[in-house]
Order: sequence, then structure tokens, then C-alpha cells
Amino acid sequence: MRPYAPQRALLALALAATALAAAPAAGLAAPGNASQPAPAAAAALAAPDISLTNVKAHLQQFQNIANSNGGNRRSNTAGYTASVNYVYNKLVAAGFSVVKQNCTSGCTSGAGPNVIADWPGGDANTVYMFGAHLDGVAAGPGINDNASGSSTLLEIALTLAATNPSMLNHVRFAWWTDEEQGLNGSEFYANSLPSTERTKIKGYFNFDMVASTNGGYFINRITSSLGQTLKAYYDANFPGLNPEENVEGAGRSDDASFNAVGIQTSGVAAGASANKTSAQVTKWGGTTGDYDPCYHASCDTYPSNINDTILNRAGDAAAYALWTLATGTPATTVWQDTFETATGWTTNPSGTDTATTGAWERGDPADTNSSGIKQLGTTVSGSNDLVTGRLAGTAAGDYDLDGGVSSIRSPAITLPSSGTINLSANWYLAHGSNSSSADYLRISIVHSGGTTTLFTQAGAATNRNGGWALGTWNISAYAGQSVRILVTAADASTASLVEAGVDDVKITVS
Repeated sequence: MRPYAPQRALLALALAATALAAAPAAGLAAPGNASQPAPAAAAALAAPDISLTNVKAHLQQFQNIANSNGGNRRSNTAGYTASVNYVYNKLVAAGFSVVKQNCTSGCTSGAGPNVIADWPGGDANTVYMFGAHLDGVAAGPGINDNASGSSTLLEIALTLAATNPSMLNHVRFAWWTDEEQGLNGSEFYANSLPSTERTKIKGYFNFDMVASTNGGYFINRITSSLGQTLKAYYDANFPGLNPEENVEGAGRSDDASFNAVGIQTSGVAAGASANKTSAQVTKWGGTTGDYDPCYHASCDTYPSNINDTILNRAGDAAAYALWTLATGTPATTVWQDTFETATGWTTNPSGTDTATTGAWERGDPADTNSSGIKQLGTTVSGSNDLVTGRLAGTAAGDYDLDGGVSSIRSPAITLPSSGTINLSANWYLAHGSNSSSADYLRISIVHSGGTTTLFTQAGAATNRNGGWALGTWNISAYAGQSVRILVTAADASTASLVEAGVDDVKITVS
């Protein structure tokens, strides 16, 4: 993990606030709300155990590489080049499609390449990425920071290849260059992605310093759906462990590069130079000293600077996320709408909407920008989506949602009488720093017993740019019924800028 820099303090606070904003507003808790993990569209296969012995063998190799190359693996050294070759050769031999991506702008002079590896199969329009920085600092071998993340990621990739499960979604791994000099390798990759490719990436998981000797259990953006997927592993296997938000690492590792371009992120960390609190000592053990006393120092070596227990659990948590989100047999589509043609959605179905502008409509949206992108002009597929006022106007707020609530309801949909039934939708909520928790995007299901909220994304008094995210909610409780999907957005804060969009809504059964 790169060192703390004062100029990144505001970014760190913003990322932490974004994570907290994903929690539902008080009184809106319901099945499938934003604080719960989003299950895959089909039953996932069970995740295998990630061999700690094999991960430690990779760590030994990175230590050997540093020993043979001046004692470090900095991004522009022979030690980094040897690290790249070690990872690349392992992946190619396992059957991955692997690219060494040169960083042609923004990286330190002489920095080596990123390593990008795709496993064949899965839905190419639904990609989950798993990444770790491969470089270290000049002071030492960089074993916990970040051979621990790189080794864990490599062993997960090799386990995926060895087990060769049925792939529901596509998986891509990445080992980043020049992270320690400013997140440069991942930033180059993320900024180089065409908008259509960014939209395909539904989540990025980052693994940086996952074996700190006095470490803790931290999850990036823990309240997001991706973060909750990781937390579900720890909660199920280690009750009482209670992982925490990775506040120390916010904005300081490669997940920040993906957040900056609107891609949802999470990840695992064990802590760097901050001090473990007495409360954390009580539940996790250790002392109140630094999480990693050898952070960015010559003593960051193998095996002395590795906590086997924390390392082992990090690998299994990562594998759980991958197998949960990306493996399984594709489900059967019962109903879907990409909004390219009119299918019978009804605006203001109850006649109670109060919004004065920016009501929901189906159409080809225009980009709007105010302190960053707000209304997205790029849809998930095709030209149209559901959007709160598709026009742009002269100012960003000309056609945004204003004055209250707007709702839109689907036509009637008959659900199968049995099976695991899931509703999925791509969505975004964007707002300015003048928003509050009174603003929201909500997805509900209307059934024979009434209306049940499946998901609420609340606003907050921080700037939130538009970025497509995928949500999935189990609606098996309504099997055999005729249901409708209700999408609601509200601008209930005074003079706040609010935009929302929904696209590619689908119901599947497995």
C-alpha cells in the first residue's frame, strides 16, 4: 500500500463516506436492501479451500527474487521484472489468456508492466476483477506489502484453473505496477478502458497487505454489496470476528483507481502503520502497536513478517467472493427488459408522485456533469434506459429530479411456481454534496400481499457521481404470483441535484 499523503486525505474521507452511504436509510430495512450481499443469478458452486502452503511457496519465491536482485522489487527494477515473469509464466501454464500491459503514461520512468489475466468463459458482459499490486518499495523485499496480496491472488487463479468450475460470469485477474509511486499502474489501466468495457466490470476486489503480523480484518467499502459478500464469509466461518471498514487504506491502494471511474469496489486488508485499538485487540488478539511494524521497511521479509492465520482467511474470503459471484450454471430467463422498446411501464401508477421535473421516462439519456458525471449518457446495453429526465439542458440541474417523488411500474409478470427466482437490475444514483438521506433510489416488488422494498440507495451530503452497479435480489417468496416491479426516486432535500437510472432488468429462475 502506498504511503499516506496529505493531499489524499479528502479522497479517503470521500471514499469512506461513499461506503457508508450504501447503507439503507433508517426505517427502510427490507429483504435484499443495500447492506446485504447481492447473490449471483444462479446457485453458486462451493468455493474450494485456498492452500496456505501454496500461497507461502509463492511468498518464498518473491523473497528469493528480492534476494537475487538487490533486496527489493520496486517497479523499475530487475526484481520487479523477475516478479512479473514468475506470475506470467504460472498463469500461462495454467491456461489463462495473459497480457503484459505496458504503462505508457503516468508511471515512473522504467516501470515494468501490469499483468492482466483472463480466465475463459462466463458472461463477457458481466466481469468481476481481482487485483493486487505486484511492486514493492526500495527499502526491502515487500513481502507483506504486497507479495502477500499478489501470492494470494496467484493461488486463487491457479485454483480456479485446476478446479475449472462452470463459469456464470467472466473473471479477470490483475497484478499492478507502480502502486507504491502513486497507484499509477491501475490508474493507467482504469483510465484506458473504453466506456463500454468499464460498464462490463461489475466489481473490482483489491488485496493489499493481507498478512500483517499484528493485523486486523478489514474490508474496503464494507457496506457495499461487494463488501457484504466478503463479510458473509467471515461471519459464517468466524462468528464474532466482526471485520471493520478499511478506513486506514481508503484512497491508498488500487481500488481507488476503479472507484474514480465509477466501478464498484471492495477488497481485503490487514492494516499498515496505524495502531490497533484496545477493542480490536480484545476481539482479534495482538497488541496495541502498529498492524505491520515492518511497513515499508527492510524487515518486511518472509517468513518473519507474515501472519499465517490472517493470510489463510484472506485467501478463502477472496475465493468465496469469486465463486459466489462468478461460478454456477446460468439461470433461465423468465422475463427481461432492456428498454429498447416500450413494454408497458407506467409512470406515477398510484397518482401520488410529487416531483415537478425529472420524472421517470424511457429514453436515450444525455450526459450531465456537475463536479463529475451525474446523469449517465451511456447505457448498459443499447441506446435507452429508465432515467429521471433524459435531457441535459443548459445546466446540470435543468432536467434533474426535483420537488419530490417520481415512480414507474412494470407490466404484470407471472413468476414460476418453484425454483430460486432472482430479480436483477443495473442502477445508479448520483447527487451533489447538497443531497441528504431524504433523497433515494428504491426498487420494490408489488405482489398479492402488498409492496415490499428490495433495495434502497440513500443520498448523503457528499458528492456521488453516476456509475452503473448491478443488484440482485431473491424474490422466491412470491413464486407463482403475478407481480410488478416498482422503481421510485426522490429528491426530498432542499435544492439538491439528483439523477437516477435503471437498465437491463431481468428475472431468472434456477
